[in-house]
Amino acid sequence: MSKRLFLAASLVLPLAACATAVPPVEVTRFHVGDPARSGTIAVEEMLGNPDVSLEFRTYAMAVQQEWQRIGFTAAPAGASSDYVALVSFRRSFRPTGVDRSGKPVSVGVGGGIGSGGFSGLGVGVGINLSGKPKDIVTTELQVQLRRRSDSATIWEGRASTAARQGTPAAQPGLAAQKLAAALIGGYPGESGRTITVK
Repeated sequence: MSKRLFLAASLVLPLAACATAVPPVEVTRFHVGDPARSGTIAVEEMLGNPDVSLEFRTYAMAVQQEWQRIGFTAAPAGASSDYVALVSFRRSFRPTGVDRSGKPVSVGVGGGIGSGGFSGLGVGVGINLSGKPKDIVTTELQVQLRRRSDSATIWEGRASTAARQGTPAAQPGLAAQKLAAALIGGYPGESGRTITVK
């Protein structure tokens, strides 16, 4: 293998590993007509959002960056903005082996003897037998875009993703970036449709 091909392969492999480490995001958006695509914007905390100030700033910054990326401008400090993006997030934990409804998931273990006398044993894939399985962390992001002048909501959406606790994808920084990009990317999106963004 030439040095050039080896270098290219060494760059691609870490990127591929990063891509597969981040789970897909489910996104649903709602809007009427063709909402605004430019103007000044301020990101604020949605009423009822859990008071986790440091973590909120992580999500607020990710949302602000995505609005700017698609054409909006951050309002100068102390100035009134044309639009307000209200942000709320939630992180929940559920044990591995429990589905979203809260019901335990059964794991099948089976064995048998074939015609040649060999026995076979099957164990469910993805079960960690070395210790207590890690919880699944579900992170949800909700954003509403409102006109400052009359407080009318012109666009809103929500996104969610799940990852095993302790993995990079479950960390707030990576989750915030992934969720904000999936939710606001492709703005305004098809209203009322749930899509999966990989």
